[in-house]
Amino acid sequence: MKKEVINEKQKRLARYAKAIGHPIRLYVLEILSKQSCCYSGDLSEILPIAKSTLSQHLKELKDAGLIQGEIEAPKIKYCINQENWKEAKSLFETFLS
Repeated sequence: MKKEVINEKQKRLARYAKAIGHPIRLYVLEILSKQSCCYSGDLSEILPIAKSTLSQHLKELKDAGLIQGEIEAPKIKYCINQENWKEAKSLFETFLS
């Protein structure tokens, strides 16, 4: 039997790294980390990108579990997913030490 080279922690770290691998997504995380939540409409006013492009970036962050969204029609409220944020921080600290 072959030994697994890649473990679950490495897979999760790679997923988080992929999600933060774009400057716009880093900026969104920076904004969200400084406040409790933010609406997608507010983000689209701050960022000089199309709403559809912003939506794709938010989806990537959400799929990675770094943010969570709650529909409050007609907007979506986004917040940092605190549990996964702590895990990502821990994984990166361990990896980079």
